Amino acid sequence: MGAGLQPTREGDLTFAVDAPFRLEAGGALQPVTIRYAIYGELNAERDNAVLACHALSGSARVGDWWPEMFEPANKGAGAVFDLERDCIVCTNILGSCYGSSGPTSVNPATQQPYGPDFPLVHIRDIVHAQAIVMDALGIEHLRTVIGASIGGMQTLQWAVDYPDRVGHCIAIGTAPLSAMGLALNHLQRRAILQDPKFQDGRYLAGQQPVDGLALARAIAMCSYKSAELFGERYARKPNRNGEDPLRSLHGRFDVAGYLDYQGEKFVQRFDANSYLVISKLMDTFDLEHGYKSQLAALKRIEAHVSLIGISSDWLFPPEDVRALAERMRAAGVECDYTQFESAHGHDGFLAEVEAIAALVNRRVDAKRGLERAG
Repeated sequence: MGAGLQPTREGDLTFAVDAPFRLEAGGALQPVTIRYAIYGELNAERDNAVLACHALSGSARVGDWWPEMFEPANKGAGAVFDLERDCIVCTNILGSCYGSSGPTSVNPATQQPYGPDFPLVHIRDIVHAQAIVMDALGIEHLRTVIGASIGGMQTLQWAVDYPDRVGHCIAIGTAPLSAMGLALNHLQRRAILQDPKFQDGRYLAGQQPVDGLALARAIAMCSYKSAELFGERYARKPNRNGEDPLRSLHGRFDVAGYLDYQGEKFVQRFDANSYLVISKLMDTFDLEHGYKSQLAALKRIEAHVSLIGISSDWLFPPEDVRALAERMRAAGVECDYTQFESAHGHDGFLAEVEAIAALVNRRVDAKRGLERAG
């Protein structure tokens, strides 16, 4: 990950040393380590904590991948994350390769990396682990939980599983995946699994299936962008390195060069087994897991929920996010829905952070207004 705003402090919390950490899918981990980063300080009342949740390939260092959220938004609005007011906490999710327990971690049973033996995890497991970290940090209540994509899934799970610990839940570009989303994730995993270097997931460090992982990332990038953006940026132009797609079978158009470049960059910083685990937990997210129905789960929510759909997002279509908001309101949840107009597709929450920050600030200000009125 790149270097951004430095955390006030960061560290690792290890738990489940004496007893296993039971997982939703039936497996277990023992022990568990979660990497966390903190920006700012808890106030005397310990009521200013904000939990920021990362997406698929993020890390605990939210200042690296969302630094603009710490800066004043446009039109004179304050920063979403104000270090004079807030204590921002972010944890690296289970299954990742940035410090928390995942496939690259050492399996105590074999003293080798878990690799393909790392168990299946769900969003509920990630949130359960986060709650343990919050307990260890002395944080009983979160003023806000915010995230986008898989990060948004975590925020919604927090509101359901720990209703008395969350004041405001902000989820951007998030809903249970549609069949199209499930299909795209399936193809990404198949790309990795069919790479000869995958070796049933037991590849050595530095010898991972780079071709399969790069292809998986390229497929994902298609789902993160929009047809409008691709047309505007690349159209039918030949690749900018001079290749001629009209005269050579292997000559690429500019959009193909972009996708290949994104894959090449990604394999330098991410692990293939972690990609399999995290893309699968994205598939399995559904708030009704562990409850009798989705309605029963939604009725547990006490937080104010702000859902933000991205107009050109076809991985998490805005109509799916809007429909989730409607189901929440029908269940008695205080929920507002806002559509963010962007041509950047699902990646709008990263590509146009200033505009997203201004929108989020309006939702936060509206929540404070309701609190003052109450």
